[in-house]
Amino acid sequence: MIRQWEVSILSFRIRIAAVCLAVACTLAAFAGASAGTAAGKPEISRFLLANGLEVVVIPDRRAPVVTHMVWYKSGSAEDPRGKSGLAHFLEHLMFKGTRNVPAGEFSGKVAEIGGQENAFTTVDFTAYYQKVSPQALEMVMFYEADRMANLVLTEAVIEPEKNVILEERRSRVDSSPGGILGETVAALLYKHHPYGIPIIGWEHEIKGLALDDAMQFYKQHYRPDNAVLVVAGDVEAQNVLELASRTYGKLPPGEGVVPVNRVVEPEPVAARSAEYFDERVTTPSFERFYLVPSYQTAQPGEAEALDLLASILGGSTTARIYRKLIVEDEIATGAGAWFQGASRGQTRFGLYGRPRGKFTVEDVERAIADVLDDIIENGVSEEELNRQRNALLKSVIFERDSQTTLARLYGTVLSLGGKIEDIHQWPDRIAAVTVEDVNAVARKYLRPQRSVTSYLRPKP
Repeated sequence: MIRQWEVSILSFRIRIAAVCLAVACTLAAFAGASAGTAAGKPEISRFLLANGLEVVVIPDRRAPVVTHMVWYKSGSAEDPRGKSGLAHFLEHLMFKGTRNVPAGEFSGKVAEIGGQENAFTTVDFTAYYQKVSPQALEMVMFYEADRMANLVLTEAVIEPEKNVILEERRSRVDSSPGGILGETVAALLYKHHPYGIPIIGWEHEIKGLALDDAMQFYKQHYRPDNAVLVVAGDVEAQNVLELASRTYGKLPPGEGVVPVNRVVEPEPVAARSAEYFDERVTTPSFERFYLVPSYQTAQPGEAEALDLLASILGGSTTARIYRKLIVEDEIATGAGAWFQGASRGQTRFGLYGRPRGKFTVEDVERAIADVLDDIIENGVSEEELNRQRNALLKSVIFERDSQTTLARLYGTVLSLGGKIEDIHQWPDRIAAVTVEDVNAVARKYLRPQRSVTSYLRPKP
């Protein structure tokens, strides 16, 4: 399963504050195990196994369910040049059996007990997960640890799986006007960084992927010291540690250094645009993407200010763009802004809109530009900053209600190189953002030369 960069992380922004409004995040080294529990609150525990595997336990006893996730800190950005789609290809092949387990047995065991499983690949990481009863946790740990070290691939599974992926590409990208334009936009925004290459890969390069490519990527990246195990649910931290030690703890550490295929995107110097006409498009749309720093690359406070700027511009029905284009002028059926904060490298800040009735894409584009220009020239107000700050914090309180969302949150942050403290301290950092901070990032980053504008139109 592929998680497109522009979709998965957008919906998965580092809205992490509320998680730790209700939990006490406690770090503990392996030798010390987990620390004490804050009064009346659940505890997040972290362990580091001797082979380098990081283990995070998130107790959630509201239901007898456990979410078990393994995150590898490697995604499509690690695809070797000329072999795009390799990380995603390997994700599919991980279900083809091991030296100890035939293909289909792991999935069959999960299905047999009514559990759920899946996997996904992003530009920065690849993850596998199961949702099962607490009694089945050791079982899924055994199977997942086994395929971390003992994957067996043959030529007989390579070609059929490539055909599956080629069909996935045809259905998700080649048959989607938005998908086609999205690949062009990514290539324009990232002229040097591998984020400009599609996660699923280019068709001609998918066809050229070989068994040796997959096994080499597997040996280089699928290792305990390049992974994070997150267990959330009806569990005790000490029990999870014991189970992890009996399963994952038996695996040898990786050899050598995990190859990292990252470069720094140079500063953009010219505005770019892309226009795509397709007979399948019925409603035109406009989007503008700015290259901006992520939580991993920003100067202190800038990512938090960008998060709040996105909320002020278009994060809700009280935001400026929504009020102006949809409520007051009634020229758009949809419009807003977003910030994609969770990324190991430079990331995106987006504006979008779809015209209503007689109005055109150009009308929507001008109206959004007017809203943005007003902020850059006159700044935001204290009142709207506080309103959107409260809305942002409240929204993540609701997001924490999902056990799987919690597990994904911790897995994402840790896979990107963050720490549990980053999650814990996020509310304080959001609270510290000032009007001047928001105005500064708007003027620094939302400049035309940092942007790519896309137009999706019906074919004449």
